[in-house]
Amino acid sequence: MGDNIELTVSDPSQMLPLRDWLRGQPGTDVAMAPGRPGHGELGTFDVLVVLASSAGVVEAFRTLPEFFRSRRSGLRIEMTVRGERLVLEATNVDEVMPILERLLDE
Repeated sequence: MGDNIELTVSDPSQMLPLRDWLRGQPGTDVAMAPGRPGHGELGTFDVLVVLASSAGVVEAFRTLPEFFRSRRSGLRIEMTVRGERLVLEATNVDEVMPILERLLDE
């Protein structure tokens, strides 16, 4: 069974490059979907929905440090994994990956 993980990017211009990056990872399918506004919000940006097995997601996300290095500093990727929200930045990838792996193993 696969996991659906929603991703948003702090810089909307990086949404398509991130989609293409993740699509290039084996066993990972990525789709764009309209985001859902939170309570009190009028609108929202599109989100990426990553569809893959837990192992596939972890392997795809292990390549994200390289994606960050190829972009400008300050880029943030927010993701929702099994109801838990994680924020991934170039400076915290090593700290967030073990949390992501734990969530996907549950």
